[in-house]
Amino acid sequence: MQLHIEEISRYVARGAHSVVLLDRAGWHTTPRLKMPRNVSLIFLPSRAPELNSVENLWQFLCANWLSNTVFDGIEHIIDAACSAWNNLADLPETIRSIGLRKWAHTGQSL
Repeated sequence: MQLHIEEISRYVARGAHSVVLLDRAGWHTTPRLKMPRNVSLIFLPSRAPELNSVENLWQFLCANWLSNTVFDGIEHIIDAACSAWNNLADLPETIRSIGLRKWAHTGQSL
């Protein structure tokens, strides 16, 4: 996680500030993280995966391409995950709709 935060920090424009939205996984909340001055963390509420767009995308991937599968080994898992991701990448409107659920936003236009 430390390397990830440092990489984000490197790409923040001079004078700008980055905010990273995270769930409360242990590696996100560890006090051992050394935060750069140009990055802040905002944590989603506990037990609220529906607010996390990544979780919503993962549910969509599983429901459409990965569920009810018995994998033969690591290569089969990697191939299935890559195939599912590529299928999803071909559906930009679906990705947008999952990330922009109307109920999850205020009345501001997006």
